[in-house]
Amino acid sequence: MTTLPAWAGRLPDGRTYNTCPSAGICRHVCYARHGTYLWPTVRAKHQANLIFVLDDPAGWEQAMLAELAAPKFRGRFVRVHDSGDFFSDDYTRSWLRIMRSAPDVTFYAYTKEIHRFRRLVEPDPPENFLWVYSYGGTQDGRIDAATDRVADVFADEQAIAEAGWSSQEASDLLAVLGPRLVGVPSNRIPHFLRRLQGRRFSQWQAEVDAEREARRGTGRVRSITSAPSLRRRDGRRTDTHAA
Repeated sequence: MTTLPAWAGRLPDGRTYNTCPSAGICRHVCYARHGTYLWPTVRAKHQANLIFVLDDPAGWEQAMLAELAAPKFRGRFVRVHDSGDFFSDDYTRSWLRIMRSAPDVTFYAYTKEIHRFRRLVEPDPPENFLWVYSYGGTQDGRIDAATDRVADVFADEQAIAEAGWSSQEASDLLAVLGPRLVGVPSNRIPHFLRRLQGRRFSQWQAEVDAEREARRGTGRVRSITSAPSLRRRDGRRTDTHAA
């Protein structure tokens, strides 16, 4: 429901947005940044949804509740977001209110907003909300694979089986109803597969994080070695004398 534009962009009025603030390597191979999602009419619809959320959050909540009141949703599972994520605290709280006001509907979601969920959702989650944390974001380090329900994207079904994870290929609901370690086979988009290089999202993100940390370490070393010398350029000491 409420499909948002994926990741970052600019609205027609000039405002910039980021609906996936914790996106990491996933943004390079995101299905929602490919194909029909890029068609002007589709993009305009998704941006209109976001504008509604941003400019009239109360009106958007009421519109969502009115839509969910339709008989077709009673007893059904509804996925929150086909693209986009819980991009702010206020937006997340809006969804929590919507969920509690629609107890006959079961909501589920993938999210990379680990820290936000730890603070806002986990302490008191709606009874009708199921979620799975997904790898490939800047908050991967906050995921506890020993206890959290987690999803990782793999190159294919064979890779999922070899890792001992369970695929959700048969039904997306397996991501929240099946075994806790969820394997998602990669989209078969050729240039996405080339970038993935057979890696899992978690592995690719870990590589990027390690490279970034190494660069930071190099920067710190350079900062230390480039500190002012104890000697002036003319060779005389720059001694500091106590008063």
